[in-house]
Amino acid sequence: MTRADPGRWLAVDWGTKRIGLAISDPTGTIAQPLATLTRRAGRRFPLQRLRGYLEEWRPVGIVVGLPLDAGGAEGPAAREARATAELIAAKTGLPVELLDERMTTARALEAVGPETGDRVDVDQRAAVVLLQLHLDRRRPS
Repeated sequence: MTRADPGRWLAVDWGTKRIGLAISDPTGTIAQPLATLTRRAGRRFPLQRLRGYLEEWRPVGIVVGLPLDAGGAEGPAAREARATAELIAAKTGLPVELLDERMTTARALEAVGPETGDRVDVDQRAAVVLLQLHLDRRRPS
């Protein structure tokens, strides 16, 4: 697969309570909200629920948000997101890329407004922001 290969991409905006998902159009140009997975405390990433979306949408790759701290360093959340990305890659066989997700939630809140957007909507929109950044970077200049 080259940088310009078309196909759907799926984004995972990783969180400790909720995981926002976004999917691109078939050309890999535009991101749109898909779903929010709820994560139960102390439980593993809900891979089985993700598989349903993978089977339905058949993405060519997955981008996982990497929650770096304000200085760009990896803390416990980033290490867990990295482990989740490795798990997804190993269990699905799809290419998985990590992308710095700093500011995705802030941009999502700007888009929906803090008073109007519920957390589920914000998580999906944060995944949209993450995926759109990824798609824009893949686009040939």
